[in-house]
Amino acid sequence: MQAERLFKIVYYLLYQESASAQKIADYLGVSKRTVFRDIDTLSLSGIPIYAERGSKGGFKLMDNFVLNKSIISEQEQNEILSALQNLSAVKTDETSQTLAKLKLFFKKEPADWFSIDITGWGDAAGIQHFSGIKAAIIEKRIIEFVYFNMNCEKSQRRVEPIKLWFKAGSWYLSAFCLDRQGIRLFKLARTRDLAITDEIFAERKLPAFDPDNESAENLSGQVKLVMKIAPEMTYRVYDYCEEKDIAQNDDGSMTITQWWDFENNAMYGFILSFGEYAEVLAPGHLREIIREKGLAIAEKNILQ
Repeated sequence: MQAERLFKIVYYLLYQESASAQKIADYLGVSKRTVFRDIDTLSLSGIPIYAERGSKGGFKLMDNFVLNKSIISEQEQNEILSALQNLSAVKTDETSQTLAKLKLFFKKEPADWFSIDITGWGDAAGIQHFSGIKAAIIEKRIIEFVYFNMNCEKSQRRVEPIKLWFKAGSWYLSAFCLDRQGIRLFKLARTRDLAITDEIFAERKLPAFDPDNESAENLSGQVKLVMKIAPEMTYRVYDYCEEKDIAQNDDGSMTITQWWDFENNAMYGFILSFGEYAEVLAPGHLREIIREKGLAIAEKNILQ
């Protein structure tokens, strides 16, 4: 823990003209006494830190001090570069610039051992506003947008952004919704006319938000969906289901179980996407709904 603090102090002072013990303590979340001890440790280790007196005084690094990259091991250098290289999947200028600087600093290219592409085929997967939303979160600026929820309801929203989430192939924004007066999870692909305002908001004391325990806006309850899937759709079963949710049948088919936050068009679309290779086993009333939707699709596609 101390080694991490010492590293943070050096990096902090590299980007500050000077910093008081209290300022460093606030940054690290420790006491001033701990800061003084850490400064002594750094000085004894040969890091050129000195103190200036006066109203504008504080701890400083010698102007000609350059951080020696040898304090970061070869493996750590590779991990940093690989992480940044794949974080660049969100395509922000800041990440690309940082990666370029660290490549020069370490004098190496990251090992090209894996790649991440979070965009969809032919679209931006909701990341076109990534840099703006990131800035709004950091600078605490209100965001406005038009939102379409899963019930096809359109509404104008004003939110205080908290964090970006990437979940199940989609970007979400967790935010305190000023219209609903509560934390909501918004799917970015369903937003339109998104604008970052100049309005600054004060940070709220909010409960921890976990997207695995919270559903997207307006979701409530759970529906247990059980389907029998023909062997022709085996690959899609593995795309969407975990092993624990799959039961192999003697005829080569699979019985899958999924939990949905509630019954809606997304669920119907998922079932219909398997075409004639899916049979709904539960809940029973869905069989009639899917039958009617299948007939409606057939009716609209009758050959003329």
